[in-house]
Amino acid sequence: MRKNWRSLFGAVVGVAFLAWALHGIAFNEVWLHIRNANPWYLLGASIAGTLIFPLRAPRWRIILSPVAENLPFGMLWRAIAIGMMGNNVLPARAGELARAFALSRETKRVPFSAAFASLAVDRIFDATCVLLLMAVATLDPSLPQGQTFAGYSIAKIIGSGAALALVAISGLYLIVFFTEHAILVWEWIARKIAPHYEERGRRIILAFAMGLAVLRDPVKFLSTMAWAIAMWLMNALAFWLGFKAVGIEVSYSAALMLQGLIAIGVAVPALPGFFGVFEKFAQLGLGIYGIDRTLATSWAISYHILTFLPITIIGIYYFVTLGLKLSDMNATPEEAAEVSAPG
Repeated sequence: MRKNWRSLFGAVVGVAFLAWALHGIAFNEVWLHIRNANPWYLLGASIAGTLIFPLRAPRWRIILSPVAENLPFGMLWRAIAIGMMGNNVLPARAGELARAFALSRETKRVPFSAAFASLAVDRIFDATCVLLLMAVATLDPSLPQGQTFAGYSIAKIIGSGAALALVAISGLYLIVFFTEHAILVWEWIARKIAPHYEERGRRIILAFAMGLAVLRDPVKFLSTMAWAIAMWLMNALAFWLGFKAVGIEVSYSAALMLQGLIAIGVAVPALPGFFGVFEKFAQLGLGIYGIDRTLATSWAISYHILTFLPITIIGIYYFVTLGLKLSDMNATPEEAAEVSAPG
């Protein structure tokens, strides 16, 4: 029931953002911009926007190395593609669950709980990198001074995001270095309110700590960060090529800034594929650089569709070939763990 309410809330928010983004837009002008777009730049944007997903695989391999060394690239890539497809077509970001499930289903070397925990590290690295690259973008003289985003200064947005990322990273490190203390706290709580969950919770915390173990190794930490930066630089390149395609003349740093703002935007509940939220935050972000809403919408729609379709089709292909079921992707983490468990 809670999952249904979460999905419904995300749909309402997404539709509201979509209506907000498209209100007052001259669709004939949008179509004209898209029809006259440079096809080679559009192709480049689509290719670069799809390459970011296989670039996640080496990073995920490092994060998972304390659990299982040298996982095959193909196995990781298939799970990532399925997960991203799930986020594009299913509500409530079911793709995150599907990604961990697909990997644990294909290899028994990685328990579902450890795979799921590793995604927390994955997302923290994402947040840290986009905030870092946003900060770099503020050094570009082409960024108009005194501009705000949704009424907030850019510096305040970056600072608030950095504070949240620091809190999240601190929480993960507490689990890694104080696992036994976390277990003791959980056992005390479980005995008070739900004794039959005590042992299951203990196993989950231990597996979660295993999935976060990469944080103990400075070399692996830096390697993971390097891959994350490479991925987000590629994503910004895809944005910039899309800008060029529809005639938006801004610097590459604008793409670094915009991808960070959109990443913040898609954190809110939304429709599958983040339609609506993506378009509105694209308008607001490009507005900082003086780009009018119609042209910004032309970029957002063309780019969104051209990067949505390839990974969705690839993910569906792997989903079918691995013999997964839609019910697997809608399961709770506990249900998925039981289904993917050995035996």
